[in-house]
Amino acid sequence: MTPAALTGQLLASIARLITGAQGHWKGCPPQAEQRIYIANHQSHFDLVLIWAAFPHELRAQTRAIAARDYWTKSAFRRWLTTEVFNAIYVSRTRANPDEDPLEPLVEALANGDSLVIFPEGTRSNKGNPQPFKSGIYHLAEQFPHVPLIPTWIDNVQRVMPKGEVVPVPILCTVTFGAPIQLLPGESKADFLCRAREAVMEQRPDPTQVGRLAEAD
Repeated sequence: MTPAALTGQLLASIARLITGAQGHWKGCPPQAEQRIYIANHQSHFDLVLIWAAFPHELRAQTRAIAARDYWTKSAFRRWLTTEVFNAIYVSRTRANPDEDPLEPLVEALANGDSLVIFPEGTRSNKGNPQPFKSGIYHLAEQFPHVPLIPTWIDNVQRVMPKGEVVPVPILCTVTFGAPIQLLPGESKADFLCRAREAVMEQRPDPTQVGRLAEAD
């Protein structure tokens, strides 16, 4: 087994140990088919938590989107994102007006890869996601056959708050909902609003979470 594969298994084990996280496949099975997972974004730990929630066969074909300015700051971060997570770097600001930030994502989808995307574009710890950026609309328009899986990562902002580097042991969940797709004639604004609402609908009911915790 390669160092990258060993590191991936270790990170997944650590994430499950710290958070007890497992994927809750509420609206779709954990099936190794091409998909775009659209998730809320609260922490740099989000990527690791989704990775831990995926079974092995999904990890092998799913690529995460990583902010180039943050994940290439050091050799270790670059190695982690490229070798372990097989991430695709995107720039949060354009170097020139002709640059298309979606180009590497379009190429990956055309090659049959699945993607994990945080449509807010940046982290938010305010509870509800920020408005989704238009990139996910353009991908849904270009690849109408690829289902979008609304994904809610719960409680992770308390595991690794912004500015912290040491995770705190707190129970987290990752819930995967029913697929959505761009509807015929649907406007960009309506689609982005509907996609955001679909992600928020996966948020666990606090009363159910409490009962599960008592049962454990």
